[in-house]
Amino acid sequence: MGAQVHGTQSFDDKKRAEIKFNDAAMATVQKIISRYPEGKQKSALLPVLHVAQAEFGGWLSAEVMDYVASILKIKPIEVFEVASFYTMYNLKPVGKCVIEVCQTSSCWLCGAEDIVKHIEKKLNIKVGETSRDGMFTLKVAECLGSCGTAPMMQIGASFHENLTYDKVDSILDKYKSDGRQRNYTDLDFNNTL
Repeated sequence: MGAQVHGTQSFDDKKRAEIKFNDAAMATVQKIISRYPEGKQKSALLPVLHVAQAEFGGWLSAEVMDYVASILKIKPIEVFEVASFYTMYNLKPVGKCVIEVCQTSSCWLCGAEDIVKHIEKKLNIKVGETSRDGMFTLKVAECLGSCGTAPMMQIGASFHENLTYDKVDSILDKYKSDGRQRNYTDLDFNNTL
């Protein structure tokens, strides 16, 4: 498998040999796959990619995507096509907390652009960058489905709505003090209104 299969990512056979879900993650993956008829394992790709991203540092390397392909018995390019299409999957290393600020109509009209600028200033980063301490990566997202409580942001599985500068500061301080990776698969999500 070469880099052309995974866009600009290089592929390391030695790293690929070391990629393996832990027992709990593999049990979750097998449970997800079992929801679909035999021969239709590809249908499990989105949730399995979420598990893989959570398991392997918050992003999907070429080796991880190849591993997922082998489990689902599909071609690596099929995994890459999906992972590179959806913004919820990271194809390069990110901070422990990926901050996604909604930028569509309702949020924009309610000040999302100002919230983004505030976060950039607070963390000394721009959209697409990761803070020096490796804690936060800032992204903008299309509609996150919380128009009535705009502006809002998502960190892992948690929605934070009706944002103000003070509320953003408090939320980010809490995540920083917690210091752990947040993912879409988190079961201890904490939505704030």
